[in-house]
Amino acid sequence: MIERLSADQRRAGLAKLKGWSEVSGRDAIAKTFTFKDFNEAFGFMTRAALVAEKSDHHPEWRNVYRTVEVVLSTHDAGGVTARDIALAEAMDKIAG
Repeated sequence: MIERLSADQRRAGLAKLKGWSEVSGRDAIAKTFTFKDFNEAFGFMTRAALVAEKSDHHPEWRNVYRTVEVVLSTHDAGGVTARDIALAEAMDKIAG
């Protein structure tokens, strides 16, 4: 089982990520991505879904038109793990 990051490790991981923040009242990180239109947002979600499936680590997310709201937390570990930081990095790369 993968272990939850300590508060210091989580802050260090977040420091490497642009636009991600801690979720208030929960051991999770979040970011809202904004795209040109729905097609671009959906394309991002499709590419991110392939990465998530390959790593067997799935985001909580919501799409409304050109925005995608993402929350990452490893439920089995009860909070943020290295898997969440890695998926956030991959999502940032996909989004460009």
